[in-house]
Amino acid sequence: MFSPSSPPARLLEKVIQYIDLHQDEFVQTLKEWVAVESDSIQPVPRLRQELFRMMALAADKLRRLGASVDSVDGGSQQLPNGQTLPIPPIILAELGNDPKKPTVCFYGHLDVQPARREDGWLTDPYTLTEVDGKLYGRGATDNKGPVLAWINAVSAFRAMEEDLPVNIKFIIEGMEEAGSVALEELVRREKDRFFSSVDYVVISDNLWISRRKPALTCGTRGNSYFTVEVKCRDQDFHSGTFGGILNEPMADLIALLGSLVDSSGHILIPGIYDHVAPLTEEEKKMYEAIDLDLEEYRNSSQVKKFLFDTKEEILMHLWRYPSLSIHGIEGAFEEPGAKTVIPGRVIGKFSIRLVPHMNMSVVETQVKQHLEYIFSKRNSSNQMVVSMALGLHPWIANIKDNQYLAAKRAIKTVFGTEPDMIRDGSTIPIANIFQDVIQKSVMMLPLGAVDDGEHAQNEKINRWNYIEGSKLFAAFFLEMAKLH
Repeated sequence: MFSPSSPPARLLEKVIQYIDLHQDEFVQTLKEWVAVESDSIQPVPRLRQELFRMMALAADKLRRLGASVDSVDGGSQQLPNGQTLPIPPIILAELGNDPKKPTVCFYGHLDVQPARREDGWLTDPYTLTEVDGKLYGRGATDNKGPVLAWINAVSAFRAMEEDLPVNIKFIIEGMEEAGSVALEELVRREKDRFFSSVDYVVISDNLWISRRKPALTCGTRGNSYFTVEVKCRDQDFHSGTFGGILNEPMADLIALLGSLVDSSGHILIPGIYDHVAPLTEEEKKMYEAIDLDLEEYRNSSQVKKFLFDTKEEILMHLWRYPSLSIHGIEGAFEEPGAKTVIPGRVIGKFSIRLVPHMNMSVVETQVKQHLEYIFSKRNSSNQMVVSMALGLHPWIANIKDNQYLAAKRAIKTVFGTEPDMIRDGSTIPIANIFQDVIQKSVMMLPLGAVDDGEHAQNEKINRWNYIEGSKLFAAFFLEMAKLH
């Protein structure tokens, strides 16, 4: 695998041996980090203290590697109930500033989704537990494991007193699961300072599409989230007293929501597909090359049947075509029992996953015009208001960038295979923030397997993914240095 005449290859061999020898220490550190209940979702003072403790642990770890570390005050968060909670600091760290080397900035987050044993975990979510090579614990794959894998790679060079092949910067936050509060503002503020010398940004906060085959992510969908309110009056009605003599808001809303998408998943809003990027031959080949066992994917998803029968169609509808999902109805009666109520005001919620080259404001206009047309045909005396509550752009990478080339070579070296070139059907706003604000190349280099269960009960990262991922990052540093 390594050419003996090449010093970088010999160095990588030494780094890989070091990581193998010290893997139990790396797992132990992950155990210590998972033990911190750094839940950013529940607005509770105790959990905020845990978040601050987590950020302090990480800052200390980076300082011991020799990095200069700045923990930037995040300010405070005003909650709807009037309560104020402090936002954990965002870590900006730096290791090396040799102008002859490329500078790679790693983004990660150390906050997690809530987890309780009684919700169906087989082990305590905050005690990292190894079973058959799987490391179970909240945050193991999302995102404490990948953050530590990057640190492990750096620490291997440090421990062997070898020069780092690249300059390294870190931006690590503790509020990603809660919408990355304060992050965009910091990135804008530091654009001409901390980020001025950055050449490349690496994000490792998503998963492969396979259990064993590595992947590189080169795009994500955006998201436009809508609410449609139908109102007769603020109070509810008795269905015995008023049923049959009113335009009922719920009936109007059901008709509106039912007009958005058909049973095959096709969006019925006129013009919605007009700006979707055309499918090229090169892109078509990419879907054919991806390693996806449809039967295994269907079984692990616990779905009887998907809307499409081929791997290529499934992937295209997850990644390169828009989708519309209906999420819920506010104001409707949804508790157990038989309450004979006519809701006076209801709000439907739905979202459209956007793809290149859809324009968010055009989509907003199309949605409003369509719903206004459907509503007008009902001749209802109710009031209808449509609002776009959230708009996030899709992200697409340039896969001809040096760092994608370096990552492909590193994957081939460590895993002995070419990576799947995948997109992510969900939305990762931070990629767009980095690309738009600091105008630098952004790459997503996932480490976790498709069945890691981020956000779910029994989240895990395989020991193999965690340790081989640490080697992958080390190989990536060396490949980046060669290409620069």
